[in-house]
Amino acid sequence: MARTRVSFDSAGIEIAAHLYTPDSPAAERRPALVVGHPGTGVKEQTSGTYAQLMAERGFVALAFDAAYQGESGGLPRGLEDPAQRVEDFKAAVSYLTTRDEVDPDRIGLLGICASGGYSLAATGGDHRVKAVATVCTAEPARQFRYGADGSQDPAVFQTLLDAAAQARTRAARGEDPGVMTMFPDTAEQAGALGGEHGIEGWEYYCGPRGHHERSAKYLAWDSIDKMASSDVFRAVPLIVPRPILQIIGERAVTAWMAIEAHQAATGPKELHRIPGASHVDLYDKREYIDPAVDKLTDYFTTHLDK
Repeated sequence: MARTRVSFDSAGIEIAAHLYTPDSPAAERRPALVVGHPGTGVKEQTSGTYAQLMAERGFVALAFDAAYQGESGGLPRGLEDPAQRVEDFKAAVSYLTTRDEVDPDRIGLLGICASGGYSLAATGGDHRVKAVATVCTAEPARQFRYGADGSQDPAVFQTLLDAAAQARTRAARGEDPGVMTMFPDTAEQAGALGGEHGIEGWEYYCGPRGHHERSAKYLAWDSIDKMASSDVFRAVPLIVPRPILQIIGERAVTAWMAIEAHQAATGPKELHRIPGASHVDLYDKREYIDPAVDKLTDYFTTHLDK
């Protein structure tokens, strides 16, 4: 397996990516996958892990940093723009169609966490995508409005919208709008806010478990009101007759979002649970990732076949 630094354009923004290709020779062009990272993640973390493992199984895999994040371009930094995130996936597909080693008729999407929701929307609007799979699907707008477990008091999001509006006013006056900090100072504080899921997220993004210097520790305030009107699951019915596979952890508090997407799908669909796994377990723990990758390999081998 080889990893190459590449870049491509997404609505005028330069996107940084790693292209993973199998070492074994191929008599013909290979099937390919676009792999998207979780919210606040970067290509060197979870998405890179899955891209590498899928390349080891014979797929060309492209892991990229979302616009405004990681090594990709775009200002303001840390912006989470749902429309742009969907466009990034489509632009990645366009890039793969230009690669000599890729069969342009055998391209699939693999979205992890936030990219799970975005990859479903991109598939709904792009018929070049032959199959889509997600791991621990999250829909960022829903998560901000209702919380990771779906039980958040609606007043919380209203408070965030207040802060976003004030930030826009500060920016209009030439002042620093500030940013929304994503993580507290300690795992204990994260647990008080988000229970076990909060602790695991803090350990992965802020601790030695998965920390990367370019992973986002904040969001631009514009992200909040952009998500207020976003619903990427609206595109799910458009995926038919193409297939959907969603892989979730058996213990994931976020599973309700995958279930909602599953219920919205009108074509071939499967919701596959990994026993014992939480949401974040599927980011980096090989005892859970390996069976997920086995499932993904069978799925994409079947549905990206000629």
